[in-house]
Parts: sequence; structure tokens; C-alpha cells
Amino acid sequence: MDMYKNNQKIVLIFLFVLLDYLAIVAAEQSAVFLRNFFFNATNLHISWLNFWVVFPVLYMVFFNMRQLYSRRMPFYKEVEQIFHSCLYGTAALVFVLYVAQIAERTSRLFVLLFAVLVFLFIAILRYATKKYLIKKQLLQIPVLIIGAGKTAELLAQAISSDVGMGYKIVGLLEDNKVQHGILDRYPVLGGFADAEKVIAQTGVKRVFIAAPGLRDEALGLLIYRIQPLVENIGVIPNFVGIPTGGLEIESLFNEKLVVLRLKNNLARPFNRMLKTVFDYTLTIIGTIAISPILVFIAVWIYKDSPGPVIFKHIRIGKDGKPFPCYKFRSMCVDAKEKLAELLANDPAAREEWERDFKLKNDPRITKSGAFLRKTSLDELPQIFNVLKGEMSLVGPRPIIQEELERYGEYVGDYLMVKPGITGMWQVSGRSDIEYHERVLLDSWYVRNWSVWIDIVMLFKTFAVVAMRKGAY
Repeated sequence: MDMYKNNQKIVLIFLFVLLDYLAIVAAEQSAVFLRNFFFNATNLHISWLNFWVVFPVLYMVFFNMRQLYSRRMPFYKEVEQIFHSCLYGTAALVFVLYVAQIAERTSRLFVLLFAVLVFLFIAILRYATKKYLIKKQLLQIPVLIIGAGKTAELLAQAISSDVGMGYKIVGLLEDNKVQHGILDRYPVLGGFADAEKVIAQTGVKRVFIAAPGLRDEALGLLIYRIQPLVENIGVIPNFVGIPTGGLEIESLFNEKLVVLRLKNNLARPFNRMLKTVFDYTLTIIGTIAISPILVFIAVWIYKDSPGPVIFKHIRIGKDGKPFPCYKFRSMCVDAKEKLAELLANDPAAREEWERDFKLKNDPRITKSGAFLRKTSLDELPQIFNVLKGEMSLVGPRPIIQEELERYGEYVGDYLMVKPGITGMWQVSGRSDIEYHERVLLDSWYVRNWSVWIDIVMLFKTFAVVAMRKGAY
């Protein structure tokens, strides 16, 4: 069994080394082709040694340093490591070009295109490969989860939904009754006392302890018992909702203590500046790209329901400042009067409005508006709120004045940042989740912000919009 697992690990390392090499070579070839296409007067030539050996090795050295061949991690974290590796690899490539005194003969456009394409090709190829391996149940690392409560359920959800993890859950250990939900997919192999026996029977080398209710003494004893039998133990602490985005761990070995340092990322001026630059860069490029779509939608709305194309609704922004939030008009022009009449005559609608500030079957919505809402295209004009500095691409959901009190103790988190066109709420079910959960999602985002979370949220938004999940 151990020899099989070692061979599996070697095969997986070899597979990704090979795929990364092929992706780098493909990026080189594509960059050369594009450069020559734009400047067909002079063809760029790269020596075979640099093309096939030096350039690929430069990047792959940094991939290895970032543990991209030896460590399993969530895919968004893997993309972050790929980005940093490509950044350092490109810097090393430029250094080599100058040291070898061939920089003047190497196109700057080629270097720029190569750097961008390497990142894209590596990320896409790794994602597709890992997705395929999961689908075919190939080269997955077997893991055992100790615990079967809410924390274990969240862990199982993360393992099953993230292509970067590459784990296969063989079963659970739990002394109490297993809760319904995702954990029903996996067998209960015994209780906590059976840990050694189950590890020996299954041959697992990785264990996750997801039982935050265990007393410190019991947890320490459990780890002491199973650590000699496995290669890795992951302990999931009860940190749900705590801002761990900038978490650092420091060990005081003499005192046998662990210090957890929690950073407030958005309290740092550089990070706030980085978020602003990120917003403006993507928004300017995006606005130019989708301008024909904006014009088409505006004409459609006017023909479907004559009146103003853009609807302005006052929302609460950073530091409590109100601002006009732009949307394509999706309701009839006398929507305010119709809402007052509906709430006065329909108790069920009034209860739904007071609970969510939205109506699932809203009679005020026009034909064009129904489509725009279902696809979230009605929110496209908010890009102009971003350009005006009133909103971010990613952030808490923009709310009205009456909703502030429902944020309670979390209202400070909301007021700390600009609201976003998209965010945690939009990619987590949108109108299908309870209001209190929305508040917690907004708070989690603010306290755990990073530019990589913003990138992940944007990609997830495209997926959610495509599936039209929870939008009305």
C-alpha cells in the first residue's frame, strides 16, 4: 500500500511537471506567433536552447519553490502561487537576457505576451487536468475525517467542491450521530477510540480532525495517538467567521504555545490603494469592451417600456455616505405607486418585503426587466459607480438606509469599505440565502480581504450568472 501511494505521488509530480513544461512551450510559441503577427517585417528568432530548456526551467524552478508540485491547496491559492511564480520567472528571464547580452535582440512585446500567456496556460491546463482527475477518481489522496458535525460538513464541502484539493474522503470517525447533509455520502468507520484501527485498515496517511468541541486534553491525546501512524494531520479549529485571511502562526516552543497573528488587510494603505487600482483598471477595460452591449440593452428597455433607461436608487456607501446606485430600469415607471398598493392589499407580499426588501414574484417588473434581472445584466451600469469612486467591483452588497440596523454589531464592517457590484452574497446563493447569512458573508469578506479573493469572486460571479442561481 505504501509503495502504491509513493508511486501515485511520483506519477502526479511527473504529470504536472510535464503539463507545465508543455504549457510553457505553448506559451512561448504563441507569444512568438503573436509578436511576428503584429510586426511581420522582422521575424523574432529564439535559440533552441533558450526555447526548449532555459526559459521553461526558469519558470519551473519557481513553481517548485512555491510547492506547486508537492503540496495540495485550494485552487484559488494555487492560482496565487502560479501568478507569483510567473512574476519571478519573468524577472529571472529578463535578468538572463541581459546577462547573456541578448536583451536587445529579444522583443519586449514577446516577453510581455509570454509572461501573460504562461500564467493563463498553466492555470487553465491545471484546472482542466484536476477537474478530469476528480471526475475519473484518479490520483486522489485518501483522507480520513475525525468528526461529523457542522465543521466536518464544511470541510467535506470544501474538499468535494474545490478542484485544487485532490482529496478523496474514505470515511468518518464520530462518537455521536452523524448529521444529515453532505456527510451522508461517506461511511462512519468507527468512533474516536477506533482511530488507530481504522487508519491501519484503510492505509490513509492524511487525517483531518474536524471536532472543535473536543477539550484541549482530549484533542492533544488524539493527536499523540495517531501522529506516528500518518504523514499529515490537519486540525480544523473553531475559527468560523474569524478574520483569518492574513493569519500568521508563530511557535513558542519552550512554552509549548502557538501564537496566531491576525492582520487587518484593508487597514493597510497599500492594500487599499491596490484594491482601487485593481477596480479602475478592470472597470475601464471592461467598460470599453461591453459598450456595444450597454447601448443594445438601453434601446431594448426603451422600446419595451418607454421612460428613463437608467434607474437611480439611493444606497449607503463607505462611511455611511448615500449615493445614487445605477441600474438598468427593470420595472414600470410607476413602480413606487404599485408597490405601495401591493403592500397595502397583500399581507404575504408585505411580510416578504419586510423580511428581504425584495419580492420573488414582483408584478412591477417589465418583460425586458425580467430577463435583465435573471441574468444580472441590470447591474451593469454600476460600473459607472465604480468609475465615480462610489463602489468597488467586489465588496458588500449595497444596501438602503433601512437595512443598516439589520447589520447590528457588524455595521462597522459594512461602512469600512465601498459596496461592490458583486461579492460573497452574490456567489453564495444570492436571494436564496437568509438575510442574517448575507450580513455574515459581508463581514467575512471585509475582515479577510485580499486581491485574490476579489479575483476568485469575479470568476465565481460569471459562473453563478451563467447558472442564473438565486437571481430574481
